[in-house]
Amino acid sequence: MLSLRKPRVDGKEETKEFKVPHTLVIVTFILVIVALATWILPAGTYERIVNDAGKTVVVDGSFAYVDQTPQGLFSVLQAPIHGIVGAAEIIAFLFVVSGSIAIITKTRAIDAGITNAVKSFKGKEMLMIPVIMGLFSLGGAIFGMTEEAIPFIAMLIPLCLALGYDSIMAMAISYMGCIVGFATAMLNPFSVGIAQSIAQVPAGTGVGFRTIIWAVTTVASILYLMWYGRRIKRNPQLSPVYEIDQVRRQELEDAESEHLPFTFKHKVILASILVCLAAIVIGVLQFGFGIPEIAAIFFATGIICGFIGRLSLDDMANSFIHGAKDMISAAVVVGFARAIVIIAQDGQIIDTILYNLSNFIGQLPSLVAGYVMFFVQMFINFFISSGSGQAALTMPIMAPLGELVGITPQTSILIFQFGDGFSNAIFPTSAVLMACLGVAGIPWAKWIKWVWPVQLIFGGLAIIFITIAILMGWS
Repeated sequence: MLSLRKPRVDGKEETKEFKVPHTLVIVTFILVIVALATWILPAGTYERIVNDAGKTVVVDGSFAYVDQTPQGLFSVLQAPIHGIVGAAEIIAFLFVVSGSIAIITKTRAIDAGITNAVKSFKGKEMLMIPVIMGLFSLGGAIFGMTEEAIPFIAMLIPLCLALGYDSIMAMAISYMGCIVGFATAMLNPFSVGIAQSIAQVPAGTGVGFRTIIWAVTTVASILYLMWYGRRIKRNPQLSPVYEIDQVRRQELEDAESEHLPFTFKHKVILASILVCLAAIVIGVLQFGFGIPEIAAIFFATGIICGFIGRLSLDDMANSFIHGAKDMISAAVVVGFARAIVIIAQDGQIIDTILYNLSNFIGQLPSLVAGYVMFFVQMFINFFISSGSGQAALTMPIMAPLGELVGITPQTSILIFQFGDGFSNAIFPTSAVLMACLGVAGIPWAKWIKWVWPVQLIFGGLAIIFITIAILMGWS
């Protein structure tokens, strides 16, 4: 931790520690900066149309400057309210899922299951990392799994702690696993599918090369986490969330000291959770389930597990409310993060930024243009964290622009994937990231401290694969 030293009156030095601000303070600071940008940057918009696939996309070449709409103090003060309203679905999802998990936790089935799992994994703890992260990465690659990681985190944290890891490990193997798959997806219809449709690239093409990219990136991520896991097991104090996890470890030790038996009732409850997760995967793949449907399945599972665990209705109600209350802080942060995007949209500066950056890219050599496009997509993702939304905004511009500088539309789509996907693990404007951190109880600043080396690895791999795709004229 950074130390600031100042002399004391008696001649000795006094150490004053710098404390990282609360996540809400950081997000509010960014909100103010974006509001100030609406006073400095000119406003502008692209025309938008509905394409043959029913998606609203921008019209390349239609950009026009409009009257500036700077966002003043009163707009900034209203933005969190609008942000909470705009993020209502994800906030409600947090409340319902956290409340449902609290009911399941009350049955003690998870405690008993973890105690049993620790015995099973004894000496084989490292196997958990490739197996679980590989599954999450595959989910991200095939059907864009991201929001679905939220409830898993709450259940993985006690398991990771019991195995000698930390809360960040639970966050990494689940949410970051999804991000790796999402960013290198070979089949994801919500990113690759929409981008190919907009860029007029045949659907399903390029699967082979993308599968290689997915495999290499997933393996690299697993190896990094295995290295980190060994490091934390040797010295838990190296974890950025060591102090936070100490409380959780004490609770786990208390549960273990009770010698809680793993009964048939507990097994049925855990089996119900597996059925719930299977229903979510099938629902997403076959029926296009979204956040409301996933929350409904978890809510039903919580109630069913409560009855199996012989909880009274009052116990279930109190547990649900207690679990939902734990998410108030996360819900507020998610709302404030959404407010940043609202301020930028109301100030009409997002299209202006994209227009000027695209003009700059058009003057560069193909390789350099490809690298810059990667960072542009990442920058735009700060304001538009939705993969389909970013594809609708940028691909009608970036795909033809790429062709002008010698980059195939297929490669432009790959660049979009990288820029959109990997940065979802760092930007506080990502509602899913902030929701996951809220469930994990990890401050954003501590997560950034841990994740930035991983982002450097992702960035290096992205540059390598972009270079290969451009040089071989991949199409």
